[in-house]
Amino acid sequence: MLDEDLLFALALQRTPNIGDITAKKLIAHCGSLQGVWNESKKNLLKITGIGSYTINYLNKGSLLHQAEKELTFIKNNHIRVCYFENDNYPALLRQCIDGPILLFQRGNISIKKQPVISIVGTRKITNQGVANCEAIIERLSPYNPIIVSGFAYGVDITAQKFAIKHHLQTIGCLAHGLNQIYPNAHREYISAVENNGGFFTDFWSTDKIERANFLKRNRIIAGLSEATIIIESAERGGSLVTADIANSYNREVFAVPGRINDSQSVGCNNLIKFQRAHLLSLAEDIPYILNWKFQARHQQNNSLVPHDLDADEKLVYNFLLAKDKDSIDNIARMCQMPIFKMSSLLLNMELKGLIKPLSGKYFELIK
Repeated sequence: MLDEDLLFALALQRTPNIGDITAKKLIAHCGSLQGVWNESKKNLLKITGIGSYTINYLNKGSLLHQAEKELTFIKNNHIRVCYFENDNYPALLRQCIDGPILLFQRGNISIKKQPVISIVGTRKITNQGVANCEAIIERLSPYNPIIVSGFAYGVDITAQKFAIKHHLQTIGCLAHGLNQIYPNAHREYISAVENNGGFFTDFWSTDKIERANFLKRNRIIAGLSEATIIIESAERGGSLVTADIANSYNREVFAVPGRINDSQSVGCNNLIKFQRAHLLSLAEDIPYILNWKFQARHQQNNSLVPHDLDADEKLVYNFLLAKDKDSIDNIARMCQMPIFKMSSLLLNMELKGLIKPLSGKYFELIK
């Protein structure tokens, strides 16, 4: 993106009374960012839904002056900028009508063909919540998903730490500019997150940390992901807002149920009760409902896979290489094969000395 275009985009993003939806409407009508600033007020008033109150601040030099300062900050700190019409902008977020026109990035984020999910919840996570969070991420790790969260206390940072532990990319969505971090206690995780993903925000370096910013930030968490998972939540909380936003985007929402008398399970139980989320009892429900194709990261190391296997056998071999052992039902489910075919395939692999059967219809790879 050219500096001149970025300057006008920053100024438009900063214009009072103009949010992301209106900004996109103005850009589409005028044909370019610079066109928005050069267009006469008379012509802008012809746009449906645009009134004098909306465009009152356009063409003010003070906005361009603020934009110049922020552009200097962006350059001096090597911050990447994603413009909503450019290829580097996250594809799923582009589908959201209120997605930011500019997204600021720090770290090594690479969103390609990997699945992306958000994991959020209470700041007062319980021991059971921690266990559930790790179990879900561990079981999903063979699919190499990107884990998105809000870098906050509780479920957010727990999910991001387990993502790093299991060598998954993770993205922290911040409610402030990239010149600061909140909460301050999480500074120790900055390098790990940036080495395994990074941070996104649509806030400027001059923005203060305010409560409303966190609610606004939640639309990015929901918008980046094909599904949002709520681990634990009280009756009210920011994670429920994220779930509502995800539902409004027609994205899937999953909630981990809890006992009816547990305060940190009320929000999840209500989501399920009012049919605003899938009941998440098994991590495998997520790839099944989202129709993920199993592609183990271990496939990149072909030296680990015997050369005399056909395509289906290689798929199962890689699956067990990532999981160590699993039931025939789950292997068939995750590799998207019927049970009768999987039974025959596992028998052949057993005869080749690649796997061994265990009790309970489980199979384990012989390494």
